[in-house]
Amino acid sequence: MNLAYLVPLFPLAGFLINGLFRKQLSKQAVTLVGCGVLLASFIVSLVLFFDVKAGGAITSNYFDFINVADLKIPFAFQVDQLTAVFLLIITGVGFLIHLYSSAYMHEETAPHFARYFAYLNLFVFSMLLLVMGANFLIMFIGWEGVGLCSYLLIGYWFKNNQFNYAARKAFVMNRIGDLGFLVALFWILAKAGTLTYSELFTPAMMSSFNSTDITAITLLLFVGATGKSAQIPLYTWLPDAMAGPTPVSALIHAATMVTAGIYMIARSHLLYSLAPFTNQIIAIIGVATAVFAASIALKQNDIKKVLAYSTVSQLGYMFLGLGVGAYGGAVFHVMTHAFFKALLFLGAGSVIHAMDGQQDSRYMGGLKKFMPITHITFLLACLAIAGVPPFSGFFSKDEILAAAYASSPVLYYFGVLGALFTAFYMFRIYAMTFLGKFRGTQEQEHHLHESPKAMTIPLSILAVLAVVAGFIGIPALFAPNAHLLEQFLAPVFSDLPAHSEHLSHGTEWMLMGVTTVLVILSIIWAWKKFSNYELDATEEKGIGKVLASKWYVDEIYDAVIAKPLLKFSGFLKNIVDKKLIDGIVNGTGRFVQYSSRQIRLVQSGQVGGYILMMVLSLVVLFVAFWNQAYILKFIHWIFK
Repeated sequence: MNLAYLVPLFPLAGFLINGLFRKQLSKQAVTLVGCGVLLASFIVSLVLFFDVKAGGAITSNYFDFINVADLKIPFAFQVDQLTAVFLLIITGVGFLIHLYSSAYMHEETAPHFARYFAYLNLFVFSMLLLVMGANFLIMFIGWEGVGLCSYLLIGYWFKNNQFNYAARKAFVMNRIGDLGFLVALFWILAKAGTLTYSELFTPAMMSSFNSTDITAITLLLFVGATGKSAQIPLYTWLPDAMAGPTPVSALIHAATMVTAGIYMIARSHLLYSLAPFTNQIIAIIGVATAVFAASIALKQNDIKKVLAYSTVSQLGYMFLGLGVGAYGGAVFHVMTHAFFKALLFLGAGSVIHAMDGQQDSRYMGGLKKFMPITHITFLLACLAIAGVPPFSGFFSKDEILAAAYASSPVLYYFGVLGALFTAFYMFRIYAMTFLGKFRGTQEQEHHLHESPKAMTIPLSILAVLAVVAGFIGIPALFAPNAHLLEQFLAPVFSDLPAHSEHLSHGTEWMLMGVTTVLVILSIIWAWKKFSNYELDATEEKGIGKVLASKWYVDEIYDAVIAKPLLKFSGFLKNIVDKKLIDGIVNGTGRFVQYSSRQIRLVQSGQVGGYILMMVLSLVVLFVAFWNQAYILKFIHWIFK
């Protein structure tokens, strides 16, 4: 029996129940519904995973979503190996984040608590639609759904105008990318007449596209991906998305929205295999984003901002993998990143919870002895994201870097530079938060405590996954046929042309050894430099100030794009709209009013005046009658 429809149905039901009855339900009931529906979806996703593993892809057509003339687009789900992996990530990590939220958000009033969980459920429902759709239209519905939910959740505390601005910024920047995605869909529809994957991604259908079509479509799809997955130049919304509650950050960064672009390109891999120019662009932008965002994270002090730029950087590695054709490696890094990044954000939330809302790591320190579970799980996540063997990030990031080296050593060198930055800034923030002496207030120190079990249990589960998840992707270098994820995903990517570039085992050992040694040296440097950090009030100078100011990208965007647009909008509003358009409309109204006031004077009430008007009118009618031929000629002359 096909249970695919239940996976998104459960979160949708949770959204409706918590949303519609938010004023009636208690917090316990909201938690039971909000978390229960995600657990149910995860269980069904597990069943589907084993069904797909045993019998291959499952496709379910429910009804015709559009059926007009020759255009037929069904509302259908396709659950293949790629979808099955994403389903487990979304529902599994999503459930842990929901469970964590039940304790993290306990101070909210019951109606707002229910509103929060309703938004979370809707967010997961939208992401599930995105990855389960059997065609681009269903994907686009989910794509827009996660954009809406990010706006709602980033601006959850809507009484704070700065948070509202961050939500609006995320919404607008995503709309820019979504326009590219939408144009690409219309282009595909015009050329192929279908948006269904099984009909579109065939060699026969691909032959109907010329090289210009393929390059343009893939670039437009990538524009959509840069917006949703926060790549240069549409990345600045993601760090500002920290305005929402910390579990929301974990959900956006680890399990849902930002991985949408990776999924979309992986799903469209056959198109991209025919677009070498687009792949070069993707690889270059990916590695540039990885290094650029990592450089910014080096000088950030807000613990959530460091993790946000870390996400932008790690997404860059995923796009690097896609650009060099390592689709399996990119999906592998999506999975490992989901575990350690969710763990990092939830760990940061645990720290912020204990510090009574303080997010600046300069005023932390020494939390190791107060929060042992948070400390050890955060440390394990740092080791994973830094790529230290045998933690999960080592296997997935190394697979991408090896593929990058096979494609272009230059890409590899920049990728290693980004990895060194990652190791440094992660252990900088770890040391400033957990090591040394406590630098906060006495009142904060008095209230320091470990988080409740509803928060530490998800941390512990994610820590285990961050440590061991890499072992499902052991490269052939260590053991033949041990890359279980690659074998599982093989049917999805079987239609790709074979890669001509293969590295020898000796080269792989060399690359792996060099990267690992450099990463460990970077960790040691950060540990020694910041383990006994003392609060320093001196202002950053030189390149440090540039990095602390995020390369002034927001200021540049504001000066080059936002302010000119606002001025142009002001011109349209004050000159074109108010003076020109309103002037014409209001002037017409004033003319009618003035004319009416003058004409009404004719109504004098004098009978003699009325008789005179009648006589004059009859004279005019007689004159017109006797000269009608001349009048008609004149009219024809005017309108000819």
